[in-house]
Amino acid sequence: MAHWRDTARSVKFFFVDFRACFPLLFLLFHIRLWTFVLAVLATAFFASLERYGFSVTVFLRWVRSFVAGPRKIAQPWWKK
Repeated sequence: MAHWRDTARSVKFFFVDFRACFPLLFLLFHIRLWTFVLAVLATAFFASLERYGFSVTVFLRWVRSFVAGPRKIAQPWWKK
């Protein structure tokens, strides 16, 4: 029986996060060499994100802030 404190934990398939296992599901429906390679690379990418403490949403927010740059403008330049 699970305790209520376990409800916030992410779902894992053995040691891999469930988001990393999704490409393996795609592989089961379309069995080709290129989908196998793509599934292994995607699983390795998501597993490495998990290893360094990033979730997918946190990683995408980090990439967005990296692309946006350090300067944040509150008003558009044409309204000044």
